[in-house]
Amino acid sequence: MTRLINAGDAKAWKLCKRRVWYDHYPPAEMEPDQDRFETLIQQAGEEHESKVLRLLSERGEPVEARSAEHTRELIARHTPVIYQPIACDQANQLIGKPDFLLLIGDQYQVADAKLANSLSNRPDLIIQLGLYRWLFNTELPALAYLGSGAIEQVGQEADRQCRLFLEDMQRLLQNREPPEALFAYSKCNACPYRELCVPEFEEREDLSLLYGLDPRAVPGLIEQGITRIADLAAANPEELLDVPYLKGIERKQRAVWQAKSCRSGQMRVVERIELPQGTWIHFDVETNPLSDLGSEVYLWGMLPPPYASSAFEYVWSEGGEPEDYRGWSDFLQLVSVYRDRYPNLVLAHFANFEVTQIKTYAQRYDMLDDERVQWLLGADTPLFDLREVVRKSLVLPLQSYGLKAICKAPQLVNFQWELEESGSQWSVVRYIDYLNEANEQKQIAIKAEILSYNRDDVKATRALEEWLRALPKY
Repeated sequence: MTRLINAGDAKAWKLCKRRVWYDHYPPAEMEPDQDRFETLIQQAGEEHESKVLRLLSERGEPVEARSAEHTRELIARHTPVIYQPIACDQANQLIGKPDFLLLIGDQYQVADAKLANSLSNRPDLIIQLGLYRWLFNTELPALAYLGSGAIEQVGQEADRQCRLFLEDMQRLLQNREPPEALFAYSKCNACPYRELCVPEFEEREDLSLLYGLDPRAVPGLIEQGITRIADLAAANPEELLDVPYLKGIERKQRAVWQAKSCRSGQMRVVERIELPQGTWIHFDVETNPLSDLGSEVYLWGMLPPPYASSAFEYVWSEGGEPEDYRGWSDFLQLVSVYRDRYPNLVLAHFANFEVTQIKTYAQRYDMLDDERVQWLLGADTPLFDLREVVRKSLVLPLQSYGLKAICKAPQLVNFQWELEESGSQWSVVRYIDYLNEANEQKQIAIKAEILSYNRDDVKATRALEEWLRALPKY
């Protein structure tokens, strides 16, 4: 049986060749994940598609295609707007269903609604749109109606990527066994087939399990006889040859240390831990990436002295532009109060996400010249990233150096969140639930859950600070 390649396969193909193979040869014993966050993403995509459909209706009444044959009939009748057209190229085993076909002169132009704000970092979307051009045999560039409101084009420049994708997919689907794969924490953690792959990686001590080791360096290590984590842990970094993505003695030493830590379960302090003096306030935000504004911060959470749960302070937004601006303004006012109260203020956060959001909001509301923004983002910024200290100074027996992984580990910080299921995607789902809930008491309860999660995030950051201060200073 010939399996058709879907133009939409480009997303899974870019993530992992094994994942896209499993999409075509799904394991019979697996139950599909019921992921509410992915459901929300799908719903947001459908809403965006509906908006674009209404916009394109100005060109003429859209007609929905029922099949590939019906699509050809609509094209022959020069229908101005064809909705959900279908095309199949049996010779190349390719099928595709873009959102729209638009009649431009005597040609049709492919158009697709995409939630992404840009195509610049989405090669999968570029391939998908390029394949749609091939399927409908049009010289016109494909149009992407983006979530940002912009419209971008994909033309002949995508042909080479499309050809590589198609040839590789044809080879993949000829095989009846899944292809080799490498581990990547964020990619594998979000994959519906992780329960099939991760135990296999762990059983064979796959090198790609090591934090900080680029999976693309693995083939070069294997050529030197380093095939397992145990081999790398026993290696002399000075004797390792340079390989792509693992060059220089410092990076090799770090990789060996990471392998040793993974094998022993023990952490290693490799550089003096430097923490700034002053009054620390721990800072964490929650965002709604499905907002019409783009990424919308709906919760700015703070843990000032004396760092108990009762000290937790926050700014909450009810969603939408007026509330968004009000929340941003209240956040600036709150940090200004902290600056006046604590002359040597340190706003501690984990990773760069909070800084990115401040920059985004300063640009969104044209406030880069605001004195408070310049203080937050300037050379003497009070913002301090604890993750950079961890990554620079410590080697940990973990596959991820995320806040939860570090803080939950019993042999490390050993801080536990009250709501076990909580997380960044969970918080988005619950915030959407909050906005849609008509019952006031239920809405209050949902908000309390989200606040509990954010409060635990800043308490965990505080616990991490205290744990770091208690470690040997090297």
